[in-house]
Amino acid sequence: MDDEAGDVEVRELRYFLAVAEESHFGRAAERLGMTQPPLSRAIRQLERRIGARLLERDRHGVRLTAAGEVLRTEAGTALDAIAAAARRTRRAGSPDQRLVLATKAGASHELLRALLDAAARAADVPPVEVLLCEVGEQAGLLRTGRADAALMHRPVDDLTGFDTEDLHTEGQVAILPAAHPLAARPHLTLAEVSAVPGLPIARWPRLDGSYPEGPGPEVRTQAQLAQLVALGKTLLVIPASSRAWQWPEHLAVPVLDAPPITTVIAWPARSRSRPVAALVRTATELRNDTT
Repeated sequence: MDDEAGDVEVRELRYFLAVAEESHFGRAAERLGMTQPPLSRAIRQLERRIGARLLERDRHGVRLTAAGEVLRTEAGTALDAIAAAARRTRRAGSPDQRLVLATKAGASHELLRALLDAAARAADVPPVEVLLCEVGEQAGLLRTGRADAALMHRPVDDLTGFDTEDLHTEGQVAILPAAHPLAARPHLTLAEVSAVPGLPIARWPRLDGSYPEGPGPEVRTQAQLAQLVALGKTLLVIPASSRAWQWPEHLAVPVLDAPPITTVIAWPARSRSRPVAALVRTATELRNDTT
């Protein structure tokens, strides 16, 4: 059975994920641009290869078995890894080889600028392309190969499956509407920030796309957040260096008891890329020069 399972094809995993996500063979076939009979045959073949029933079928559609739930997660991870390998290999073989560095827009601005300057001077670091993203998106960009490395933040970002080097640790500040009375304070505490009347903390989506409970507005982009703060509708607590993006209508006040945030450079675990290793070495040398 193990040998047969090793022969699972990428095409079969794509077919299975389409059925799992649509919960219906007809809709999945339409999405894949094929007819339903060959899709059904491919899923049965996949079940034989694996040696487990993956789907329960009835006239209303399909639902995943316990084995199917496992494969849904594992297949997604496997397909992401294959896509990542293809993207990174394509970049490495390109005549204009470059490294893609993902970072949250507005975060660690001075560190990013210093790293880009140092990388440009390093003979063994290819040109670095900066891929700006929203909160929490760096992990997905690394896992799918759209980025080779990323600037991320512990403990708020998902670092699972990555190697990292710490670069900088700092405190946090509250970004408030400039006209708010608390903006005149020399510092605040988390308790004070969490209990500002009429000014709730903004809520970012979790990894699954859902939002935590709370009165604050739901935001997905920093542009949304910046305008809501300027309008006096919300506040946020962020690393002190991220205040580079704040508007004239904002003020930053240190939050004394907020947990420190460490900026790290992250890359896929077990990477053998020499250009990535050179970029990481450049980043750590930069860290050592400033400590």
